[in-house]
Formats: sequence, C-alpha cells, structure tokens
Amino acid sequence: MIGYRGPVPRRSPDPAERKRDPERTKARILDAATVEFGAKGYAAARVSAIADRAGVNKQLISYYFGGKEGLYRELAGRWHQQGGQLAEGPLAEVVRGFVLSTRERRDWARLMVWENVSGDDTPDEGDGEFLRAQVDALRARQEAGEVPADLDPECLLLALTAAASATLFMPKMARRITGQDPTSDEFAEHYADQLARLVRHLT
Repeated sequence: MIGYRGPVPRRSPDPAERKRDPERTKARILDAATVEFGAKGYAAARVSAIADRAGVNKQLISYYFGGKEGLYRELAGRWHQQGGQLAEGPLAEVVRGFVLSTRERRDWARLMVWENVSGDDTPDEGDGEFLRAQVDALRARQEAGEVPADLDPECLLLALTAAASATLFMPKMARRITGQDPTSDEFAEHYADQLARLVRHLT
C-alpha cells in the first residue's frame, strides 16, 4: 500500500507525557479497562488491548495502576463506593437504583457475570467485605421492621441482586417473556419500577 510504513513502535512515556493531564489519562484508562473486562472477562483481558482502547502507551497503565490487577482493584473500589451510596433510603428505592445502575454500568456488571459463570479468577478486592456489609444493612432493616423477620438476610440479598441484574445475564429470556428489548432505557425503567413495587409488597 502506498505510503504505508508499518506499525508505529510504542515508546515509554516521558515525564512531559505523564504530567500533561494525568487525571484525564487515568479516566480514559479506567473506562477502557471497564469495557475490555466486560467484553472478555478479567483473565482474557490484555493490558495492550486496554492501552489501545484508551489510546495510550501501555507503560502508563503500569505507571498509574501497577498493571491489570491494579486496574481491577481501582475499579472495584469505585464500584463499592458507588454501591454503598446507592444503598441509602427505602429498600424498594435501593433495588430500583441498582437496576438502573446496572443499565448505566453494563460493562462492569457484565464483568461480574463473567466472574460468576466462568470461574474467572478476579482479585478479591474487598468484594466479600462489601457484600457482608450489605447483609448487615439488610439485617438492620429487619430489626427496624422494614424487612419481615422470617426472611434470611443473606438469601434475600442474593435474590435481590439476581433480580436487579436479571436483564443482563438473561436477556433472551427477558425478551421472550416480555416481547421487549431488555437493553432499552424504556424497559430498564419499567423493570426497575416493577421490581421496586414487588419489594414494597414484600416489606
């Protein structure tokens, strides 16, 4: 091909590149990592592919995050923080918020599906601690009378988590049952409202 000179070799980031706009660069890398993890799972995702998606030298990923595991830990920490913020308010609204959050953060939610159905060996970056905190929060709601006393908070959390993410890991079934596109904003809003109504009946 006329004018083709082959692939441009990658270079190590120089100090000026590191200082140019580090926060914006980090944000691009994290966004790219979320997409790559969601598309392929943690184990199959490659740092070079993440760098290509972000349009950066892959050395920057090591520089800012220490590699793929560091990227995952950063993303997990942010998700736990956001999840903790979502867990405030009446339980029905909490569940509704998680349904809509799953729609807005589909790549991260898809990674959670990868992890659970494929045995993907992702780092346990506080996941167990975060989930135990959610069980404790449900138990507190139970003691306050919001949740029926004969429900096991652990089983309830598992059921509500599965229900909130059902359209993500069962899209074909959702489409066959409802005749609607489970990835559409309209259906997400409708499903979130219906699940919240179910929880109100429960509580």
